[in-house]
Amino acid sequence: MSSMTAELESLKIIPVVAIEDVSQAQPLAEALVSGGLPVAEITLRTEAGLGAIKALADREGFLVGAGTVHSAEQAQQVADAGAKFVVTPGLNPRTVQWCLDNEMPIFPGVSSPTDLEMALELGLEVVKFFPAERNGGIPMIKALQGPYGDIRFIPTGGINTDNLKDYLSLPSVVACGGSWMVKSDLINAGQFDKITQITRDAIAMLG
Repeated sequence: MSSMTAELESLKIIPVVAIEDVSQAQPLAEALVSGGLPVAEITLRTEAGLGAIKALADREGFLVGAGTVHSAEQAQQVADAGAKFVVTPGLNPRTVQWCLDNEMPIFPGVSSPTDLEMALELGLEVVKFFPAERNGGIPMIKALQGPYGDIRFIPTGGINTDNLKDYLSLPSVVACGGSWMVKSDLINAGQFDKITQITRDAIAMLG
């Protein structure tokens, strides 16, 4: 198991964040740390994403990754910005290979046996299962685990407090990605205390 996989497994939850303004990055990180979750996957869905990664890259005790990475060029950009891991919506072999060649942990999105065959061919051991709930959720992961017992998953998409524990109970699940504690309306409204409370509640629920 890689050190990054082990770190994510210990954290259990990866907040998936879309930031509209770089100035929101530090208050958001502070809110997550206060809630007991010092990690964030900052997506490139917004123009502020790359700047937010740069803003958090050197924050001590905080793990920042990049999400919604679509190309090797973007992987290079987020690596230069200081991201510690890369998450992609789908499996782009060129992007994966760039990350492997540059020792950047990458968790590409998969949703089918064909995707998993490609992941195995590339030498991957952990992938993002996305969108998790829309693609069959826990029963689908269990079904895939049969023929692909060496692959582990980071389910993302439709994860919330109602199903989080059920996903994490699966031996094949490393951690879950989710945005329910870092919704854009809370960030944009500056309700960082609420983000802290929601995060704290999620951590407490896991025991």
